[in-house]
Amino acid sequence: MWMTRKPYHLTLAAVLAASVTLAGCSGGDKKTEGTGGSGKSGDTVTITHYTQDAPDKAYVEELIPEFEKKFPNIKVKVVKAPYEQFESKLQSMVAAGNSPDVTSHWGDAGFAEYYNKGLVRDMTDLLKEDNFKASDYGISDHLMDIYKVNGKTYGIPVYSYVSVLVYNKDMFDKAGIPYPPSDYEDKSWTFEKMQEYAKKLTKISKNLNDTQYGIDWGWSERDMRPLYFGASAYPEETFTKNGGNPEVSKFNSPEVKDAYRTMFDMMHKDKSMIDPVTTKAVAGEGGDPFAAGKVAMSVGGAWLLAGSNDFGFKVGVAAVPAGKNEKARDVLFVDPLFILKDSKHPKEALEWIKFQLSKETQEKAVELSGGTPPANSLAGEKYFSYFQNIDPKDLKNVYEGGLKYGVESWNHMIPGYAELNTIIKNEMEPIENGKKSVDEVMPDLEKHINDVLAKRQKK
Repeated sequence: MWMTRKPYHLTLAAVLAASVTLAGCSGGDKKTEGTGGSGKSGDTVTITHYTQDAPDKAYVEELIPEFEKKFPNIKVKVVKAPYEQFESKLQSMVAAGNSPDVTSHWGDAGFAEYYNKGLVRDMTDLLKEDNFKASDYGISDHLMDIYKVNGKTYGIPVYSYVSVLVYNKDMFDKAGIPYPPSDYEDKSWTFEKMQEYAKKLTKISKNLNDTQYGIDWGWSERDMRPLYFGASAYPEETFTKNGGNPEVSKFNSPEVKDAYRTMFDMMHKDKSMIDPVTTKAVAGEGGDPFAAGKVAMSVGGAWLLAGSNDFGFKVGVAAVPAGKNEKARDVLFVDPLFILKDSKHPKEALEWIKFQLSKETQEKAVELSGGTPPANSLAGEKYFSYFQNIDPKDLKNVYEGGLKYGVESWNHMIPGYAELNTIIKNEMEPIENGKKSVDEVMPDLEKHINDVLAKRQKK
């Protein structure tokens, strides 16, 4: 069994419980009869699953024949949209009275925003009537609690990403450096130790082909990264009292600026961390410099493992090193399935969700999705052994440690996160490109974010 997480802040449930309770979040549902609760005996019901048009999400189409064989009175229609259009298409469908039945936060917005807009259905009554037990599906109470608000369930975890450190074993072997540990309890594996390794593994040459970098530090989004160093870009009450809605930001505070200096010194002073310009040169727009063989270590979501079976070098996976915040060492990206408030067939939708959560289906999903981590811990061994290039024991260690020391990603916890994230990315770009310093950028960034937050409070 996987170990459970110890979140830094309150869970997303507690975050949203602090926000204004929205009326009408629960849709009514008359009792149904027949196979799978699909209406009167012999009736056929069609439900819609709305998903991102990407291989790791759209694979659900291949699950439909088996589900419909098991539930002949329930038909499933899959509707897809690219990431950039996911929210707009969903809003259009809901406005037109064609709300999907099942979906997740697979676009720019996170669950907190969906909840605040009243889009998701309270599933508590359905789960009670169904006698649903998360433990039957290998889902821990801690993961279930992420999508509970005031004790009510609004989503059930289906995928459970942690953050990982992947490393190029060939580079480590050539440099004679021992592999980093996968055990989160190994106290010797610290951020400082990682920096030491990164410097030794960096080789800068006028010839780009001969250049390699020690680290690519992609720990969460930019505004969340100071958390790893014991600082925060937003006041703590953002998550304990204000429902994930920041009233102000603290980008220009000494502790936040110190955190950013630590990161950007690796990039521009030590030159052990790859910069955006070089990344684009060696890996193309949106490419992965680690996969291109130009970076020795890379920290990011477990999707970094995708394609590792085809890398031209040996790959290892290790724990994210210990930083200054032991309660936020790892970042979790736990994706739920939820039922939309306007679903006309919530009971049938629940059957479809439960089918996707079963051990057999989640094991199959690992293969069909190209290595998406299951929320059902009973299917964990299938995931751990999926990547031929990676030691299953190491991956299991990393996942157990990540869940234990992880904090939920802020893009799930802050409503309207996409707007803030875009501003932060754009205004921090000069720092990343080495054109401006942290001290030059942070005052204006803080002011811009605070202006946006102030306008939100007036609405």
